[in-house]
Amino acid sequence: MPTVVIHSKGEAYSGEVKEDTNLVVRAGIKQFPYPHLAYKCGMGKCGTCASRILAGAEHLPPPNWKEKKQLGDKIDEGFRLVCQLWIKHDIELRQEKVTEQS
Repeated sequence: MPTVVIHSKGEAYSGEVKEDTNLVVRAGIKQFPYPHLAYKCGMGKCGTCASRILAGAEHLPPPNWKEKKQLGDKIDEGFRLVCQLWIKHDIELRQEKVTEQS
């Protein structure tokens, strides 16, 4: 099972999730990473779940069109939309405020 580490508000929170898990879906049903993960729409439209991937990015698929539209150049800095990711390997991330693209 993949281990997920989330850095939020100066703390690090770690937990295991089943393979092929979406962290926003889990948070929505109040499982880890709830309440440490900020999110809203879960559909790639709002950008609330934008996170900088600190480790494990090499196991993620390329950014999809929603991430490209929402994050723009921030993708090059390691940002992804957590709602668009299905976790299959260990990952470490930190949520940071990202300015919306126009």
